[in-house]
Amino acid sequence: MFIHELSDVKSKSIGENTRIWQFSVILEKAIIGNNCNICAHTLIENDVVLGNEVTVKSGVYLWDGIKIEDNVFIGPSVVFSNDKHPRSKVYPDTFLKTIVKKGACIGANATILPGITIGELAMVGAGSVVTRNVPPKAVVVGNPAKIIKYRD
Repeated sequence: MFIHELSDVKSKSIGENTRIWQFSVILEKAIIGNNCNICAHTLIENDVVLGNEVTVKSGVYLWDGIKIEDNVFIGPSVVFSNDKHPRSKVYPDTFLKTIVKKGACIGANATILPGITIGELAMVGAGSVVTRNVPPKAVVVGNPAKIIKYRD
């Protein structure tokens, strides 16, 4: 594995051939699979699991409660949230679970609300705001994101 000297990686659960670039912060309990690419300027909290062959582009923050399955692409500056009613210094007992299923792709600057599941091989268009679950192989775009077609 490769961990850039300018990153802050506390986790020991990082798979083989994973690359972590500069200015990335990965907390102690995060789990990251094999052959992942974690680009610069990213944050991965404790209750986060990344499968194998995952790409996380720059400017992405993965908060507690997020699970990313194998072969997922997360584009630059994608925004995830994990609390429907955030308040300063007031935290829920548990954070909502967000799951991105195997082979899904999320385009740049998309926003994913908490508690959402993005289905296998689904595609979220750049800039979309995902407010509900995305079915497998669906292509969604817009605000709020709507299905425009299904992938073959």
